[in-house]
Amino acid sequence: MTDPRVAVVVITHQRRDEVLLALSRLVALPERPHVVVVDNGSTDGTAEAVREGFPGVELVASPENLGAVGRNVGVARVTAPYVAFCDDDTWWDPGSLRHAADVLDAHPRLAVVTARIVVEPGAREDPIVAELRDSPVRGAPWLPGPALGSFLAGASVLRRAAFTEVGGFCERLWLGGEEELMAGDLAAAGWELCYLPSLTVHHQASRARDAHRRRRDGIRNTLWTTWLRRPLRPALRRTVHLLQTLPRDRVTAQGLWAAVRGAPWVLRERRVLPPHAEARFAALDAVQRRSTARRYVS
Repeated sequence: MTDPRVAVVVITHQRRDEVLLALSRLVALPERPHVVVVDNGSTDGTAEAVREGFPGVELVASPENLGAVGRNVGVARVTAPYVAFCDDDTWWDPGSLRHAADVLDAHPRLAVVTARIVVEPGAREDPIVAELRDSPVRGAPWLPGPALGSFLAGASVLRRAAFTEVGGFCERLWLGGEEELMAGDLAAAGWELCYLPSLTVHHQASRARDAHRRRRDGIRNTLWTTWLRRPLRPALRRTVHLLQTLPRDRVTAQGLWAAVRGAPWVLRERRVLPPHAEARFAALDAVQRRSTARRYVS
């Protein structure tokens, strides 16, 4: 039966064949979700192929690449109370969206549930799963799974009201680690996030990606988020750790320079998290320092 509680928002850019495959899986889900595809300025015929091959899918053909803000555009098109994000190289297991909706129905202060991620081909657990499962973050005792300090957009179902309350993804960050800033703002507003291993997302990483740009923007966004929300001492510690561990190459230099150029904006917009929200990031500091799944490489 169709489940009207969950919609799916997909962002894509220059990956026509992959997004068509992802859509074929989404429209076959038993939940029959309302699917919105935001094509971020592709020039490879993506919009035309989606329009022709999937007339039941709502298409937003943006003339420019909006990055993660494309998800904001997609969320604005749906009325369902919950929104599952899906990248063009990921897909949800049948039944996971319905289960996510059941859990969110049962826990009205839960904003985000993040799924177990399986890497394809081979159905291997992504290395990040162990960090989600063993999260040191302390959340509300009623949570149905381990509390999280942040989340992975392409593997999460969000409460639309909470997403809207914090303003969606930040336009300045564009793409790459954009979830961390939103996670902090959600926590500051009293929302909870958790990992739910009974949900499953499959990920077959696309080869059509600019790995250097992703690393450069990830470095910039990590520093911006750190200085936008963390108190002085934790911000300094995380900055020093990044400087000590980043590869010493041109891509890193570009990311650092981009972060420095954005400093005036960061200082204007800086709003330190309240103690209960900062405690979540503080709990993750040690995990992030020793993580093998979060390294900036390309």
